[in-house]
Amino acid sequence: MGERALRGTRLGATSYENDRNTDLAPRQEVSYTCPKGHHFDVPLAAEAEIPATWECRMCGATALRVDGEQPESKKTKPPRTHWDMLLERRSIEDLEEVLNERLAVLRAQRRKSA
Repeated sequence: MGERALRGTRLGATSYENDRNTDLAPRQEVSYTCPKGHHFDVPLAAEAEIPATWECRMCGATALRVDGEQPESKKTKPPRTHWDMLLERRSIEDLEEVLNERLAVLRAQRRKSA
């Protein structure tokens, strides 16, 4: 009997439910503007925390809320360079000593070949 009721339908592809007699969750419209001048609204739940930034639907840039505060920039550490990491392991005096030793080896090789 169940097979006859569903004959000719694609399960999972079509919903037979409707919105009658249902209460939708309260929503709010939040406006965003991107640096390129695109303006768009995003529907969010009334209880949702509203993000300060949103990806622009037209160009993919980071859009800012129209009526909101600017997002705080996060404090980040500057990237460590190879020189910074080297100075963590050795002092300038040690580096000068290693340089002089290596220059002496190179000069000795040059004298042998000449």
